[in-house]
Amino acid sequence: MSMNRPSLYAAFGDKRALYLATLERYRDEARAQLAERLSGARPLGEELRGLYAFALASYLAGPEPRGCFLIGTAVTEANGDPEVRAVLAAALGEIEAAFAARFRLAREHGEVAQEADPAALARLAAATLYSLAIHARAGVPRPMLDSIAEAAVGLLCGPPAPSSRSARRRGKRGSDKEIRTPR
Repeated sequence: MSMNRPSLYAAFGDKRALYLATLERYRDEARAQLAERLSGARPLGEELRGLYAFALASYLAGPEPRGCFLIGTAVTEANGDPEVRAVLAAALGEIEAAFAARFRLAREHGEVAQEADPAALARLAAATLYSLAIHARAGVPRPMLDSIAEAAVGLLCGPPAPSSRSARRRGKRGSDKEIRTPR
């Protein structure tokens, strides 16, 4: 920042104020990335994969894995600081809300089952993001992190809907679970 200590304190007040300002900036950046990466412009699975890959690239940037600033620092600080706890709770709520909005859109477009609960799926998607941050900081190798993300996408998106062509093929072979209609 090219600032000496007195200038730093003059600009922010103290270390705590600097930390809170940094946390808010990180939250703003996270909000923007979620909006961009969960826009609905691409299929749900692609967007989730892209978001998790982007997060992992950020968590693993630099010589040592750093994980997520929010999960890595605010979770610890929230225990003794009500203001940090409030910022953390609001940030986690925003993350879940962004995922929930994307799952509602996916349900509207038939990407997930109509019975799917967007809020529940959002909690799982967010929990995956937090888990990736923790595992990255713990030094889990990238291939394992990628496999966690891929498994989560498979669970969150569910099995692909059968195309009408594959459904017709199954009908000709006959399936115990299928109801056949007379021709």
